[in-house]
Amino acid sequence: MTSPIAGSVLPIKRAEELILTLPGVISARIIAGDSGAIDQIHVLTTSELTPKQMVRNIESALIAHLSMRIDHRKISVATTSETKPKLLDPESRQPPVAAPPPAVVPAESQQSAASAPRTGPFARRLYFEDVEVRGSRSKGLSCRVTLRKGSASFIGEALGIEGDRSRVELAARATLLAIADADNREGQLGVQGVKVFDAFDRTFVFVAVSVRSGRDNKVLTGSVEMKESAESAGVLAVLDATNRWIEHN
Repeated sequence: MTSPIAGSVLPIKRAEELILTLPGVISARIIAGDSGAIDQIHVLTTSELTPKQMVRNIESALIAHLSMRIDHRKISVATTSETKPKLLDPESRQPPVAAPPPAVVPAESQQSAASAPRTGPFARRLYFEDVEVRGSRSKGLSCRVTLRKGSASFIGEALGIEGDRSRVELAARATLLAIADADNREGQLGVQGVKVFDAFDRTFVFVAVSVRSGRDNKVLTGSVEMKESAESAGVLAVLDATNRWIEHN
């Protein structure tokens, strides 16, 4: 049973619903510990994305929309050939065949629903799919970021020099290029600044993104703990800064 503390402190239900909007997710269940903190996240997915890509998407979505920073080791991903999305009941302990849904949907209707475009508050959101860094003597460092929006992928690429901070900035610039391509915002977004700092025995990335819309200019900020790589953190920090703004503009 979900902890009463978790229900009041953490938006567990909203987090499960958010995870269900991600590409390839069939079902999701979040288990909270006695303190109310998230202890485990279990998702069932298709083979559309690799487990590593799915974990990154979940981290990105939870940070960007609910400001929930989850250790990737708490996320468990399993794949299946099933295609009908559903939310796992945290109180259910019976196998699916023993607890059928109240209504049976024809297979044709399931297929149509699966291929239909997503709607609702998360339809415009962008999710982290992949980041690739390459170095060469002639071009220096190249960072290529791939984002996903619905069933489509968008790519941004930036060039620079080697270094942890430069990798974060390259990833941030490449992410904004991918966002501009996905959301028709060419020339509207730019990296104003990047900071890598240590706090509480951990390393964090903080980015500031400048946004230009007509004569108006504003600054969006985002932050994330650096868990895997500098460039991955740069991508997630930019999505943390921009996803809510994109959703409402």
